[in-house]
Amino acid sequence: MIKLLKIECKKIMTYKVFWILFGLYFFFLAAGILMAEFMINHMVDGMNHRLPIPLPHVTLYYFPEVWQNLAFFASIRYVLIFPAIIVIMLITNEFTYRTIRQNIINGMSKGEFIVSKLMVIFLMAVFTSLVLGFGAFFIGVAHSGLNEMAILAKGIPFIFGFFVAMLSFLIYSFFFGFLFRNTGLAIALFTLYTLIIEPIFYYFLKSPLVFKNQISAYLPVNAAIRVTEYPAITVLKKIMGLELQRGISLTTCAIPLLYGSVMIAMVYWIMYKRDL
Repeated sequence: MIKLLKIECKKIMTYKVFWILFGLYFFFLAAGILMAEFMINHMVDGMNHRLPIPLPHVTLYYFPEVWQNLAFFASIRYVLIFPAIIVIMLITNEFTYRTIRQNIINGMSKGEFIVSKLMVIFLMAVFTSLVLGFGAFFIGVAHSGLNEMAILAKGIPFIFGFFVAMLSFLIYSFFFGFLFRNTGLAIALFTLYTLIIEPIFYYFLKSPLVFKNQISAYLPVNAAIRVTEYPAITVLKKIMGLELQRGISLTTCAIPLLYGSVMIAMVYWIMYKRDL
């Protein structure tokens, strides 16, 4: 395992696009998180001009809600698309530049090649989750008083929920990379499905035109990003009547991981059936 990881690290260290896209991911993630409270409160101010009873301002960065709020914003599909594109490029470049053939000739089995890519995906998800966790901790400390500090650990499971969402999302892109093998085609189709096709299906299935169902909750991308379904904002409950999420459900985590397991099995089948 260590040998496989060293091989992948050598490839990544000199891959500038990897570091640029990963940097963009963290930039947009940080910008979105830091601006979220201001933007939401700006909308609340606009609504208060038309309401007889003004709504209170939103606070996102206090313990224990900060864990849930940051996990939610980090799980938005428009943000997760950046690391997903990285994974697709790491895989499709192996086929484009025939480096996968060289690895096989040098003694690496097809199974080991797949495992090496999954190790990179796992480490990306772990690293991002740790960064998010430390970020939530320091932001929470900076905004919370002693009373909130006493319950700071209450929402930590939401970081695990983000890890599940991130890992599942990257496995989906891993599947697209192996399925199509062409960088442009795989990125285009994955982006099209993630940002356009599935959201259309989601809203269609929830529309009054369709019989009442819960199918939309089981769509692959939606299942991943909805592990943390809503931010901990009381105003949402007052305005939209939403029942705010109080914890991470193991069942909710299991659904995207099950999709990911099926996709990994399909990648193994594809690798051993197709020519390199």
